[in-house]
Amino acid sequence: MPRKPFSTSDIRLYIFQAGEDGLRKSTGRKMVRFGFTEEFRNIGRLPSGSILLNPFVEDVLWKGDRQAAFLRGISAVDSSWNKEERSYFRTRRHISRRLPILLATNPINYGKPYRLSTAEAFAASLFIIGFREQARKIMSKFKWGENFFILNKEPLEAYAMADSPEKVREEEEDFFG
Repeated sequence: MPRKPFSTSDIRLYIFQAGEDGLRKSTGRKMVRFGFTEEFRNIGRLPSGSILLNPFVEDVLWKGDRQAAFLRGISAVDSSWNKEERSYFRTRRHISRRLPILLATNPINYGKPYRLSTAEAFAASLFIIGFREQARKIMSKFKWGENFFILNKEPLEAYAMADSPEKVREEEEDFFG
C-alpha cells in the first residue's frame, strides 16, 4: 500500500543512500535532515511502483507521470557521479525515467549538463510534473538553490508544458542540440 505524502499536496520522495559522497557534499542527506525525503540503505527497499530517476534509460519524465508520482512517489539514488553504477538501476519494481537535460547549479558541477545533485534532480522532476511549490521548498535550503530555476527557466517551463515524452525530447534537442 502506498504511503501518504508528507502533506496532502506533496509527492513522497525516497532516496537510496549509496554512501559514496562525503557528508558535506550530499544534498540527499541534507534533504533527509530537513524531512523532505525518506532514506533507504538497501535499494531493494525503495517503494515498489515509485518513479525511479534513472539516467541510463531512454524513457523521459514528463507531466503524464504525475499520477504515478502522486500515488507511489519518486525515488532517486544518492551516489557520487564518479562512482555511478548501472547495477543500482536494474530493477523491474519501479517506473524508470530519466530527466531531460538540465544544467547543474551545485558548486561542484555548475553549468554542466547531466550532473545534477540529488536535490536538483528531485526539484526538476517535481517542477516538470507540476509540483513547483514543493520543488522550490527543497531548493530553498541551498544557497545556490534559486539559481537552479533561473539557469534552467526556459527548458523547465518547456518540459513542464510538453504534451508527450516525444515533445520533451524535441524540446531537449531545441535547447541543447
